[in-house]
Amino acid sequence: MATYDAIIIGAGPGGYVCAIRCAQLGLNVAVAEGRDALGGTCLNVGCIPSKALLNATHQLHEAHENFEKMGLIGGAPTVDWAKMQTYKQDVVNGNTKGIEFLFKKNKITWLKGWATIPGAGQVKVGDDIHHAKNIVIATGSEAASLPGVTVDETTVVTSTGALTLAKIPASMVVIGAGVIGLEMGSVYARLGTKVTVVEYLDTITPGMDAEVAKAFQKILMKQGLRFIMGAAVQGVAVAGGMATVTCKLRKDDKESVLEAETVLLATGRKPYTAGLGLEALGVEMLPRGQIKTDHFATNIKGLYAIGDAITGPMLAHKAEDEGMALAEILAGKSGHVNYGLIPGVIYTTPEVASVGQTEEQLKEAGRAYKVGKFPFMGNARAKAVFQADGFVKILADKTTDRILGAHIIGPGAGDLIHEVCVAMEFGASAQDLALTSHAHPTYSEAVREAALACGDGAIHA
Repeated sequence: MATYDAIIIGAGPGGYVCAIRCAQLGLNVAVAEGRDALGGTCLNVGCIPSKALLNATHQLHEAHENFEKMGLIGGAPTVDWAKMQTYKQDVVNGNTKGIEFLFKKNKITWLKGWATIPGAGQVKVGDDIHHAKNIVIATGSEAASLPGVTVDETTVVTSTGALTLAKIPASMVVIGAGVIGLEMGSVYARLGTKVTVVEYLDTITPGMDAEVAKAFQKILMKQGLRFIMGAAVQGVAVAGGMATVTCKLRKDDKESVLEAETVLLATGRKPYTAGLGLEALGVEMLPRGQIKTDHFATNIKGLYAIGDAITGPMLAHKAEDEGMALAEILAGKSGHVNYGLIPGVIYTTPEVASVGQTEEQLKEAGRAYKVGKFPFMGNARAKAVFQADGFVKILADKTTDRILGAHIIGPGAGDLIHEVCVAMEFGASAQDLALTSHAHPTYSEAVREAALACGDGAIHA
């Protein structure tokens, strides 16, 4: 069979971006992918379809709650679940077809089928063995399991099954108050489902700035989500089309029993490397199932790994950055990822976004810092669209004023955070942001006001 400069296993955001960048740098590249469509979990059953449902249900909320306030009078819309599913799939298809076009444009070969690595420099797809100077594992991740919980993707579902439920359930228990659980929980809450979130820890969204997490939970509760915190799920039983969730409260060891039509298991994800043949190759692994790497290189010469298969946050854009960096390395250049500036976003309404360090991390490190905050209640644009909940919070070094972190809960937070990302990449101070003109009226003015609050004070607060 053909010999390639690089074969990438997996066509998710890390894999397809790595392949395109390799091709741009003059390498002969192929991608092995067993799905019928390119794009991996993200485009097919993850980021993209969930954002379609988040958008659709947000529009539904606006029609029911805010249209009349704006003088838009008429019958409130009802939900055609089948048509909403078609819309979601059309969004997915448009994106995956776009990746196919990019493969053709960049002369990337798609090796259709599930891949194994029978030996160094070899990738087997179907009955064919292909040869490559370099092999990149970009196989992504899968939903993590939980003892006592059996997933059937009908009554007890992961994020994949939650995207394609046969009908909108009257009730849902979400196990896990992380990004996936809260995003999908908010989708179904807006569709009329009674949603209860069960979380083992005492706070939602582990690792988030504590002040933001507290405000976020209050907003979600106002939207109808119920939370049971500090509860360990003991098991889930299914009978007669209903699920019974048994959990034990950590503080008093009392048991609680919940019934729901649907249970969403959202306790995180784990690397997906099964079936590649890594054990036979002698690839070094880490205790939590990640592939051990040094600048993306495994202990096997010519074998690399990126994305969810290695350490670090399981984020599509982190995988993309690593894919581009590794492509540069394979082409004889220098590849780099600034892991301190990878933003995180939760696409609920309001959105939540963060980059850099939290207050808790700065306190633990003993770093002297100052805080600049500005509420969206003081932002004219946010008030005009009924999204004045939340705030922008900027953390800066107390002496140098250099920005150390930013945390936003409010409208467009996932886009607003990138202004701070760029500023931090260039080592900017809070004053640099404060002295930069921002168009009025925009949500971005809240970022400037928070930067001003790091100095003499915000203008509109």
